[in-house]
Amino acid sequence: MKLKSILLLTLLLTVVFSYAQDMQEGFTYLETGKYAKAETFFKTILKEYPNNKTARLCYGRAIGLNGKPEAANTLFTNLLADHPDDFEVKLNYGESLLWNSNFPKAKTYFKGLINEDPKSFPALLSYANTLSNLKEYEDALKYVDKALDVLPGNPNALTSKKYMYLGYAYQKQQAQQYDEAEALLKQNLTLFNNDKDTLLNLANLYLIANRYDDAKATYNILIENPENKITALNGLALVSHLKGKEKDALNLSTEAYNSLNKNTGATLTQQTTERYAQALIWNKKYKAADTLIAKLIETKPNDNWVLALRATLNIYKSDFKKSVTDYNKILVNDSTSFDGNLGNANALKAIGKYDAAYKSAENTLKFYANQKDATNFIKNLDNTFTPTYEGKTSYTFDNGDNEAFAFNNNLEFPFSTKFKALASYNYRSTTNPVTNNDATSNDFSLGLSYQLLPNLTFKGTAGLTSAKATTNDYTQFLTDVSFNIKPFKLQDLTVGYKRELQSFNAELLDREIVQDNFYANYSLNTNFNLGWFTQYFYTKQSDDNARNLLFTSLYYNILPKPSLKAGVNYQYITFKNQVPTIYFSPETFNAAEVFANIIKDEAVTKPKEWFYELTAATGLQFIDDDSSQSTYRFQGKLGYKFNDRCLANLFATRSNIASATAAGFTFNEIGLRFKWLLFDKPVFRD
Repeated sequence: MKLKSILLLTLLLTVVFSYAQDMQEGFTYLETGKYAKAETFFKTILKEYPNNKTARLCYGRAIGLNGKPEAANTLFTNLLADHPDDFEVKLNYGESLLWNSNFPKAKTYFKGLINEDPKSFPALLSYANTLSNLKEYEDALKYVDKALDVLPGNPNALTSKKYMYLGYAYQKQQAQQYDEAEALLKQNLTLFNNDKDTLLNLANLYLIANRYDDAKATYNILIENPENKITALNGLALVSHLKGKEKDALNLSTEAYNSLNKNTGATLTQQTTERYAQALIWNKKYKAADTLIAKLIETKPNDNWVLALRATLNIYKSDFKKSVTDYNKILVNDSTSFDGNLGNANALKAIGKYDAAYKSAENTLKFYANQKDATNFIKNLDNTFTPTYEGKTSYTFDNGDNEAFAFNNNLEFPFSTKFKALASYNYRSTTNPVTNNDATSNDFSLGLSYQLLPNLTFKGTAGLTSAKATTNDYTQFLTDVSFNIKPFKLQDLTVGYKRELQSFNAELLDREIVQDNFYANYSLNTNFNLGWFTQYFYTKQSDDNARNLLFTSLYYNILPKPSLKAGVNYQYITFKNQVPTIYFSPETFNAAEVFANIIKDEAVTKPKEWFYELTAATGLQFIDDDSSQSTYRFQGKLGYKFNDRCLANLFATRSNIASATAAGFTFNEIGLRFKWLLFDKPVFRD
């Protein structure tokens, strides 16, 4: 902190009017912060009295505080040469070092002044402020206390102390030492009861530490002062959003926005307008948000905060390319912009430009060291490209006395953001004590996945299956080749070919029925919570049969956290030939069901937390010309994420839908799945 009042007081007390001119007018300009007028005043004095020490001191302070720190430092250097033993001149020279941000030199210089006069309040406080600028907060607090011992209760020293605590707490926060940061801020509150800056910093710390209830309580303290109402409402709206209570967030933000008036400061008006627009976006009120942002663009077309709002809106609407355009505009205006760099990283990731996303996130950390959101973004992206093993074991049984045990192993090994190798080994053993059939199969495959374009990825695997059944041992070639395409926003299309065996039970494995599947999967999402998924398979079989299978699902997303959706499914199957004694092969099969699904996705689950999924469905099925049959389906899983690299879950299914095996069957499956990231990070990142 600059010691304007302190040094000016010292100057006034020690001034010697060696000439008769009256300089009181100039002193008043300095004391009231009118530095331009002070500069003009003392410049005029110096024309007549160029060697007047007091005029030179005042002129130096005027130009230094009026945005000319280098000129001030030169002036005080010359003045110090003329008056090498004048302590007042030394103090002003030292302050000129602070104006020029030459903190290392200032540290040494003020330490020397303290040795010269240990009880000099200006020297002690200047040294403390220098240490604070060097982020040496612990020592800074010691010396500001020494300054306060000299002048107890001095407001300048107390203000410096407050900001030292804030800086020290922020340093701890950046190092993710949240408990230490909290203790410093609470200590600050004991010195400055309910201080606005300290409460805001404490609330922000709680937000970063995911202590949302504590953040809410802190904003509620802040709101007790009517002057802080709008600021507190903005904070409470953010807390509600982070807790998934979007309607509450909008109500709070609307109250704050409606409280704005002509007397509200420009900064607070901007913050409140920004939060209101964000709340509209969080609540998917895109039309209202677009209208508000469009008005802001008209008057502030190049303001970064307005561009960031439009980019955020387009992120939520999945117009990621438009978001990238706006984030790039922000970075042209300010290459250090947090919103520009990290926002761009998120948008680039969404359109499949992973290398560029990494670069943008790393740029964020260049300007904001250890920033939590940026480090988490990189960690999550790293997890996407870290070699991964996934194992699954399951036991299935049905009321046709078929039993099966399976063990599946899959390995993904990315060598870059575009290319990864794939490998799998699957074992299956199936028996039926009634028909006295049993069979085992071992599948091996290798493959690769390559991102040809940001919106086009090729995936291909090839391998062998070795089967041993009651009357037949054989080896068959297996493959699965597909292209995943993202043709337009909110759309996903996969087309492919898959060669596999009919392997549901031992009898089918014994018959060595090879299936050549040509398939397509298409999904469409919308900005109004409606979704549609469709799957089509055309299958040619080695027993001269052929199958057409169509599955389509229309659903509505009811809640985002946890994800809750409900909808209707329809399935249609036809077979060229009917061989009911061998496998379920109706001429026509129709099934329709209503379903509900609730899920806490493992991808967003934090370490040492549970995740889950439950699906319940019921409906009717129609097999050829038979009467309708009721159907049901229950699927569930419950898992635990041990850390960022390891998770496991149990899963189970029960269904009586005929297409699972054959008409009248009840199918059950239980199992355990394990997923492990093999390394701390991708092999291609240092």
